[in-house]
Parts: sequence; C-alpha cells; structure tokens
Amino acid sequence: MPVFVQNPDPRSLVERPADRLLPADARMGAVELLVRDLDAMMAFYSRGVTLDVLEHVSDTAVLGRGGQPLVRLRRAPDLPPRRPGEAGLFHTAVLFGDRRSLAFAAASVARLAPRSFTGSSDHLYSEAFYFDDPEGNGVELYVDRPRETWQRDGNGLLQTATNALDPDAFLRAHLPQQPVAPPPATLGHVHLQVGDIGVARDFYVDALGFEVMSDLGTALFIAAGGYHHHVAVNTWGTAGAGPRAAALGLGQVNIDLPDDDDVAALQQRLVDHRIEVRHDGHTLRFDDPWGTLIQVAPAGA
Repeated sequence: MPVFVQNPDPRSLVERPADRLLPADARMGAVELLVRDLDAMMAFYSRGVTLDVLEHVSDTAVLGRGGQPLVRLRRAPDLPPRRPGEAGLFHTAVLFGDRRSLAFAAASVARLAPRSFTGSSDHLYSEAFYFDDPEGNGVELYVDRPRETWQRDGNGLLQTATNALDPDAFLRAHLPQQPVAPPPATLGHVHLQVGDIGVARDFYVDALGFEVMSDLGTALFIAAGGYHHHVAVNTWGTAGAGPRAAALGLGQVNIDLPDDDDVAALQQRLVDHRIEVRHDGHTLRFDDPWGTLIQVAPAGA
C-alpha cells in the first residue's frame, strides 16, 4: 500500500504545554468565498452539496446544516479571478457522518454538475470525493474512518496516503435506493495553498497553536485535539508566493473556540509572537503571512 513519506520537523515530536495549544475541542467555522455569480454558487452548494440555505440577504448567502453555517458566499463581481501561483484556497472540506450520507451528497453533485468531479481518494483515515465549484474553488466531500483505526508511523505522526477509491463502486455499495433526509454535515477542514511550509508552520503551529499530524515536506496537516487535520497547507504550484492580491475565491477562514477565555488566551499568544490582532470584545481577527483573514470567536456566538 503506497504511503506518503513523512518529513518530520523535530518540533513536531516535542510535547508542548497546553497553554501553547488550541483547545482540544476547537473546530472550524464557516469558510467565506468571494464569488461572481451568487445564484450559480448557491445552486451548487444547496442543490449539489445538499447544504441548507440558512440566510440570503442581498449579495450574501450563508449555507450550512442544522443551523450551523459552513459556507458563506459574498458577491464581489468587481474582483478578478485568482491568478495561477498565488496563495489561496485549495479546497473547503465538508465532513459527513457516514458513507451513506457521503454517497448521497457526492451523487447529488455529480448529477447537478457532472464535469465538476476531479477525483476520489482513500487517505487511510478518510474516504474523499473532490469537485470544483462553478468558480473553480476546490471542494472535498468526505467521511472519516473510526479514529481507533488511524495508524501512526515511527515518528508518532499520522499515516496518510492517496490510494485509489473507485467512485462507482463506492456509490453502488453505499448510495441509498430511496430519497433520504439531508445528510448530517460539518465543516471538517480547510486546505490552503501557501508560499512556504516553514513560514506556515511558524504561524499556524508555533503561534496559533495547532499540532502537526502529518508532514509531507510540501504539505503540512495540522489539527487540535488529535484530529487528522483541521487545516492543511501546501506549496503545490505556489512555492514562493507572497501576500495575496484581492481576488475572487477565499475571503476568510473562521475558527470556533469553546469560550471567551480561550479566545483571550489565543490573543495573548499571538501578541507574544508579534502578530498584529484586532479584537472588538467578541471576535478576534488577524491575517496569516499571505494575507488570509482568520476570524476566531466563541462557538455558537
């Protein structure tokens, strides 16, 4: 079975005190996308991915499941498309509760936009289908295998791979024969393209407080609480990229922490790392080294 070769940084293997880490129950909040055609994008994420339209006011739509926002679409028709080689979004990843739910959503996207499918993979800890939305933003739909089946290598890092996953066989085995209620879903992770893995590690791991779960050299998978990844970064086609220009695509990334004290602790850690922050008394905002806006707030706020 082919498995990626890990490239562990020694810092990944040193246990860090809790006050230098994000809380174990930190979760990803909604991803904001800046879009040109709001109607087409709403159709893809609602009729395709099967998310509910939670709010639609003028040039903004919020989609999610169970009242929880997963994707925010904001119309910005004057922005240019993202240029090749620039930092930005690799994909937004929607996590489903079981294979049946994943099969239902993947088939729904395939019916709505058959040319949007870009591949499927077995990553050992998860099974995933990949699509591009109507404006070229990557979308992953996936299901996790039970956490007790995840394997670690000799360095303590999580084993990962990109093994073949036959989409037709998966759908034959798991697609419901009768219509079902919209499948449960959450925002599992966000995968970004950056200019430098070392700089990304300094920011997302050392300062922000994620832990390294897998390190492939050109890609880093990081998480809170032992998850396989809440955020991934890669330099596949973007090595050396500087700050992002204003463009369609990724607007901002949201992270939900348990309470105000956790947000305050993160703020102090970022200040200690000389990262400029803005805090309005409720929400903490700051930019990553490539100009991606990150917003952190207490969960449910």
